[in-house]
Amino acid sequence: MNQIFLSLGIESSKALLSALVVSPLPLLLLVLVGARLMFRHRLLAWLLILLACTGLWLSTTEAAGRTLTQLLLRPPPALSSGEIEDLRRARDTAIVVLGGGRRSLAPEYGLSSLKPRTMERLRYGIWLARATGLPLAFSGGIGWGAEPGPTEAEIAARVAEREFGFKLRWQEGESRDTRENAIKTIALLQPLGIRQIVIVTRDNHMRRALANFEHASQGMGIRLVPAPMGLPSGDRLRGIDWLPSNAGYARTWTALHEWLGRLAGA
Repeated sequence: MNQIFLSLGIESSKALLSALVVSPLPLLLLVLVGARLMFRHRLLAWLLILLACTGLWLSTTEAAGRTLTQLLLRPPPALSSGEIEDLRRARDTAIVVLGGGRRSLAPEYGLSSLKPRTMERLRYGIWLARATGLPLAFSGGIGWGAEPGPTEAEIAARVAEREFGFKLRWQEGESRDTRENAIKTIALLQPLGIRQIVIVTRDNHMRRALANFEHASQGMGIRLVPAPMGLPSGDRLRGIDWLPSNAGYARTWTALHEWLGRLAGA
């Protein structure tokens, strides 16, 4: 489906399309349909309204977000201590952090900065690079429809050096989405003799990222190692996880967004 977007020249509208099909807009539309049917089909109308209200409640809970993430995205587990130890001895290997958005201007700093989810990825990438001794790359340009300014990679390099005292080995600043992250990163690292890439991104984004990197590196003999971050701290759900929260809504929205992105081949 991503090829359809490309052929129609509407790839820059993917953010708008995502906002239209991911909760809460479809559920609010269901409420309106139910209200319209109230005068002729009262039982069906109440059923639709109750269904929509239940969906709205669940879509704001951590429990629903975690459940959807596991069922729809099946994120791989975090790297174990043994796997990190193996990476210390790995050859021809690079760690790649995938961008997740930037702020063209952060007034408190007086210059551009990374969005919180991107900062989390960069922080873990730097920690992993220090733990393994492997070189670190960052992939991220200016996303579709974003304001002009420094690329994510340029901002990440500055933040890494000034705030973490760490220098990135490579920067890829032309990609606009995950598909281009993969294509342009492979094009950068493969000629340098890199044969293994450790991919750092959030747990709910990892499967889509892996699929794009596998497609971009097909036939090149490059091994991909997922290094997800942001995973839940435990497997058991608590009663409080069924209550509405900002974190719950964000996790649910992201799970549906990533799932639709995988279906669309993005």
